[in-house]
Amino acid sequence: MIGESLVDAYLERIGAERPERADSAALRRLQERHVLSVPFENLDYHFDQDTDIVMDERVLDKIVHLRRGGGCYEINPALGLLLEALGYTVSILPAQVHRPDGLGSRQGHLVLRVDLPDGSSWLVDAGFRRNSRRPLRIGLAGPQQDPHGSYELHETAEGLQLDLDGTPLYLVDPRPCRIEDFGPTLWWFRTCPGSPFRQDLFCSLPTIEGRVTLKGNVLTRTERGERTRQVLADDAAVLAAYERYFGFRLDRLPTPPVLPEGSTGVQLD
Repeated sequence: MIGESLVDAYLERIGAERPERADSAALRRLQERHVLSVPFENLDYHFDQDTDIVMDERVLDKIVHLRRGGGCYEINPALGLLLEALGYTVSILPAQVHRPDGLGSRQGHLVLRVDLPDGSSWLVDAGFRRNSRRPLRIGLAGPQQDPHGSYELHETAEGLQLDLDGTPLYLVDPRPCRIEDFGPTLWWFRTCPGSPFRQDLFCSLPTIEGRVTLKGNVLTRTERGERTRQVLADDAAVLAAYERYFGFRLDRLPTPPVLPEGSTGVQLD
């Protein structure tokens, strides 16, 4: 359990007040503030190979104090630690992401299940490029409307299927697991040339009315359906963009990946 001072710092980081009780309304506010404050990014995959990517309490230093983001293996465990410290019952669940060639690995994505005293259960995910802004009710039939689209959870024989606007996103295994179970897949994402996290360099954050994404030196901003694209002039401009749009400073830039022939990289917009 993380300490009270770190909880306060975490809440300040995401611009959220400490909830009076661990209920669904507070959970909704906490996820929304988290999604709008902590970017989905893979910069550490492109610094030196000895750069640590951790999933335990050490990740809080990166997200809270350095004001960085990360992938699902970093963002969702950190959010889970915050929710537990605030009195929520949290489980870690593995998920398989739908890809063009079929379902990915069984630990390819990490999500949270939050169970409340009123008997309701919620899918919480702040670390997927197309995640909902607010928690999704597990066991609720039909679409659930969210600022990021229309989500629907389906109970299937294989697990809990999540769709966005009719498109399958991922399949959740409802059996809780340990954070350590994701170690081999993290190693693959970290080291394999075929890993999507190795094939692109990105930092992306939803806003109230759109999204801002920095891929290499290309800054894309979307607001109310209008998209602008800007190629930044030099390294200084890229460093300034990280600070201006995502709220953190870097003392150097990561090494851009060399994309395989014909690849367009990770789609974030």
